Amino acid sequence: MRYAKALELLGVAGLAFYTVALARPVMAQPAAEFYSHNPLTIVVGSGAGGGYDVYARVFAQHYSAHIPGHPAIVVKDQPGAGGLTNFNYMYRTAPRDGSEIAASTNTGTLLPLLGDTGAQFDARKFNWIGSIGKQQAVCTTWHTVPIKTIEDARRQQVLVSATSQNATPAVLPHILNALFGTKFKVISGYSTSEMHLALEKGEVQGICGLAWQTLQSSSPAWIANNDLNVLVQMGLVKDKDLPNVPLALDMMSKPEDKAFFRLTVLTGEFGRPFLAPPGIPTDRVEALRIAFVETVHDPAFLADARKAYMPIDLLDGAQIQALLSEAYAAPQAIRDRVAKYFLPEH
Repeated sequence: MRYAKALELLGVAGLAFYTVALARPVMAQPAAEFYSHNPLTIVVGSGAGGGYDVYARVFAQHYSAHIPGHPAIVVKDQPGAGGLTNFNYMYRTAPRDGSEIAASTNTGTLLPLLGDTGAQFDARKFNWIGSIGKQQAVCTTWHTVPIKTIEDARRQQVLVSATSQNATPAVLPHILNALFGTKFKVISGYSTSEMHLALEKGEVQGICGLAWQTLQSSSPAWIANNDLNVLVQMGLVKDKDLPNVPLALDMMSKPEDKAFFRLTVLTGEFGRPFLAPPGIPTDRVEALRIAFVETVHDPAFLADARKAYMPIDLLDGAQIQALLSEAYAAPQAIRDRVAKYFLPEH
């Protein structure tokens, strides 16, 4: 019954992915025995207090109740190299028994595909558990700024803040300038919190490249008070909260530009992903995946997520694998074009 309920929650999209769980329900028992005697560690691929850390800690409070054996869950942070430290650790060093999983960043997911030599992993070989929610990058300006549309940004310069020149809030403005003739000027060197303060104090006019979901959770007052003009959104489809904001993909006519931009923003679709290392026993992977789906539908978890201003949008393991397949099918010319922005020394 428990597996049937999980399949009902997943719907058709996850049916094939979880058929094996129905075919071999007895495989759940070894997982229950293992987790009844061993804690589960969630290794977060960023620093304490950040969005990935907050999501992981709220999720961890409810995850154990749905895992066979109900293990104690420990959350620890492993920041470094924009998430690559965590990816490399999970791929090369983490135990292969199911006792450690990662709440990874999404930005580093495709760096091996782009040729980053620091990315020592193959994302297709991870055991993807699921994602709590996607991240739809947006370009915004402060409500007092006269630049309120993407057309306005074509006519006059827009100062936007970023942490570094290879961070998404720097890369995406440069890409929009190249594709649409906008005039974003990136001012880098801010911390994440300083980016927000700089906008409020008028040091910059906007932020272009942070996720709408991040703004919802980190600056809910901005959303409630309509403090932001949202110029454009950058994902594969429009966010349900932004039906009247243009989608960058819809503004492109050249197929090669669309293919380039899809690969550019694809990491946002991964959202806040959870993964296990390669080589984990199959029954434990299945147990973790099914428990993940159940937790995301747990009313107690959803209530805590609302209190923490955490938008939730489930992506299951099969959907993540499909996104990876799309990415790895991209022609080399498209990969190289994306790499020029994310890996300027490539």
